[in-house]
Amino acid sequence: MNQDFDLFDIVSLGFGLALAVFVAVIVIISLAENEKHAAKKSLLLIFFCIPFFIIPVLDFPYQNIVEIFLVSAIVLFGLILILPINNFAKINQYKINSRIDERDIMFSRNELIPESENHNNYYTSHPKSKQIDDDIKSKPGILGKESSYFNKILFSTANASFKTVECFLPFLESEINQDKTDLAPESITKYIKAWSKHLGARDCGITVLKDYHKYSHRGRRNEYGKPVELNHKYAIAITVEMNKKMMAAAPASPSVMESANQYLNAGAIAMQLAFFIKDLGHEALAHIDGNYQVICPLVAKDAGLGEIGRMGLLMTPKLGPRVRIAVVTTDLPLITDEPCFIPSVIDFCNICKKCADTCPGKAISDKGMENINGSLRWQINQEACFNYWVTCGTDCGRCMAVCPYSHPDNLLHNIIRVGLKNSYLFRRFALKMDNFLYERKPAPGKALKWIKEVSKTQN
Repeated sequence: MNQDFDLFDIVSLGFGLALAVFVAVIVIISLAENEKHAAKKSLLLIFFCIPFFIIPVLDFPYQNIVEIFLVSAIVLFGLILILPINNFAKINQYKINSRIDERDIMFSRNELIPESENHNNYYTSHPKSKQIDDDIKSKPGILGKESSYFNKILFSTANASFKTVECFLPFLESEINQDKTDLAPESITKYIKAWSKHLGARDCGITVLKDYHKYSHRGRRNEYGKPVELNHKYAIAITVEMNKKMMAAAPASPSVMESANQYLNAGAIAMQLAFFIKDLGHEALAHIDGNYQVICPLVAKDAGLGEIGRMGLLMTPKLGPRVRIAVVTTDLPLITDEPCFIPSVIDFCNICKKCADTCPGKAISDKGMENINGSLRWQINQEACFNYWVTCGTDCGRCMAVCPYSHPDNLLHNIIRVGLKNSYLFRRFALKMDNFLYERKPAPGKALKWIKEVSKTQN
């Protein structure tokens, strides 16, 4: 046994202690996030610390050389991971060049009334879709009584949020104050961003409204078939956070409760912004759940709020896809933000594929981006996705729950997010660690206590 510790022994012990503290921090944070599996797996990392404690107390030839080697290896490995090594020249940007017809979206197709004029016209033009859609319509439906995750109380909770959003619809076309107020674009832009966050938005960005942001034709309710002629110059995009613990239970009922609630919250903020702008004497229209004339993720990307990921959702810097989006279009002069192109996100989505592997409906492609009607993008199989929704009764959200970018916004995960952006090698190492700590195909999380208690009373 070594009785006298020299400098190399002290450095080794100190290094081992630092690693042990780091592991302890990971365990504590995992437990705080209710990630018990990750906490247990994190404890295994303590084995990397043991050599740094054992070697200094032993006495053998070349002991100091071994200590130097171990410390140097860990330091070198860490330095390699944080070096800014990237080759973004090979990363293709997600691009949409043509307008999408809302009538082709599954929500619209699912609302078609059998034998109605719109129904007959659509399936005359799209005969291959009819059998698929008829099969989907035979399923229980979202929030349906015979669906897999039916729970009267929890589904009624979600339905209450969806119905409250519908209460906004009669006020979308409210009058504009004829006494126009002229404002400096810089100051009103800052005010709108600050106020939207005060109202509960996680982030707010502004872009010039582009042609590909807009649907070509409306596909829902009384507006079915009408061309979208939206002449506003600007679009304000806001995001709201979806609770991590609620979404972890996806595709079970808590996920649709949270989804509906955040559609409502996003819609409420958008409506307030629109009313505010109209009262200043400028045109404004809120685009909220069930009444979109624009494609929100595309607007949000160009407003600088994030990148479009493999699952077709907006990937935000701190929450990944765990957000809901609403948009307000307007002619109020504003200062725009720089559009997002985050090649590190595209690169990570290229290698990760966790959403594709975990998707219950097998609706997410595990291939690279494809050229679809002149647009380079990933595209989910919306029929397969919606078919799962109407079978399970929720809007699923499993892809959102398992995405490594969806981890909570805290210091540990934000350090990892910096690494993901910084290094090609870090992204690959981080994916391996995410699979190790959280599993490649993690089981859905448990519902929160207050939800479980009421769920016990239901069949």
